[in-house]
Amino acid sequence: MKTLFKIVPALLIGALLLISAVKPIEKVTYKCMIQLKNYTGEGAYVIISLINPNGGYEETLYVQGKDAEWYSEISEWWKFYGKRRPDIDAISGATISGGERAVHVIQIPEEKMGKGYKIRFETAVEDQEYYTKDLEFDLTQANLKGKKEGTGFIRYVRLMQQ
Repeated sequence: MKTLFKIVPALLIGALLLISAVKPIEKVTYKCMIQLKNYTGEGAYVIISLINPNGGYEETLYVQGKDAEWYSEISEWWKFYGKRRPDIDAISGATISGGERAVHVIQIPEEKMGKGYKIRFETAVEDQEYYTKDLEFDLTQANLKGKKEGTGFIRYVRLMQQ
């Protein structure tokens, strides 16, 4: 019994030291402005994702489009999101129409910078095209500055660190 009284406090102290040594993931906040090209039709769904060095989805950073029934139409992202379906209500906003712009705040894990990760913007418009890589670029400090041109519905994107 005496041994138990010596071991339990030592284990508790060890556990507390281990917990305090775990560093939370630091995220850098960016304002993200998306300017769409002029087009006619419904509003665009835009998915902003963090892509890992193997080309797979790591994390959904933002969803532009609240009507979840259409998410499965964004097929590549849906293969990732549809399996796990994490709660994204807090990061989803209304679609934006052709020629409009929207500004959102996204958070990017600082530890992923310069380590082979990418930022991907996917776009889809009902009864029109779906662009898996409307815009994709390496996640580096240099690439997070300036204007990036899209290849589908996105005219350009600008990111500004907060």
